[in-house]
Amino acid sequence: MIGVIGGSGFEKFEEFEVVELLDRETPFGLAASGFKKVRVEGIEFLFISRHGEHHEHLPSEINYRANIYAFKKLGAKAIVSFSAVGSLRKEYAPGDMVIPYQYIDRTKSLRQHSFLGGGLIGHVSLAKPICEVMATAGQQLYVENKLEQSFKAHFGQTYVCIEGPYFSTKAESNTYRQMQADIIGMSNFPEYALAREAGLPYLPCCFVTDYDCWDDSIPHVTVEEVIKVMKGNNSKAFSFLKVLLKSGEIYKNSLAYDGGLRTGLFMPMDAIPTDKRSWVDVLLK
Repeated sequence: MIGVIGGSGFEKFEEFEVVELLDRETPFGLAASGFKKVRVEGIEFLFISRHGEHHEHLPSEINYRANIYAFKKLGAKAIVSFSAVGSLRKEYAPGDMVIPYQYIDRTKSLRQHSFLGGGLIGHVSLAKPICEVMATAGQQLYVENKLEQSFKAHFGQTYVCIEGPYFSTKAESNTYRQMQADIIGMSNFPEYALAREAGLPYLPCCFVTDYDCWDDSIPHVTVEEVIKVMKGNNSKAFSFLKVLLKSGEIYKNSLAYDGGLRTGLFMPMDAIPTDKRSWVDVLLK
């Protein structure tokens, strides 16, 4: 079963059939409101609205650990994430989908970003932070299903994650371009890192809403224009999600299953603090 995370503009999809509202309780607090099992065209999966069912959480206020843990506990085998982003390159236009392969973290340590700590010691590689097996399969499905007739998609770019809630200054925006970032957002870190710790393949599907402020020759859009783009992006995301769901186990043979805490713990199992052992066992499954 796949776990799906919906970000800004993706809090719900019209064709979702709710099967069951799910328990939000985790050892890390509550997962986002509206956590549910849903069905689309006979296929069931888990769904969390990243910012809450009514978009009540800023990016820094999201309980990322609870969200990822809730997926893992209820049997998710992989995560597909939908996000709204700004573009740092002219070639990535509003309405396009970008699946980044790399990340730059520019958040400010306000977020609980790891399951490790408090006596649980380990180090996890993020050299390849997303599931490239899923991304390759997704690219093939995008072509095979002729989705290019509906929207452009780009694969292999770099996402810079900022703290927010402010958008970047022009100087910051140009600095991110010099760092070779292609898109900018506020919510994928620490989501992808926690997914890796939990041994869950992670596929980020980022939809561009507007251009960041790096180029004065590109008119800055209004809120109304962004909302219009977001509505269009919602339908595009849903068409891609249906293709992913129908394809079956696109996460098969993912390298994520051999990483995370399974191989990253720097301590024997019998040394894990007793108050953490039950939830560590869930993450190690």
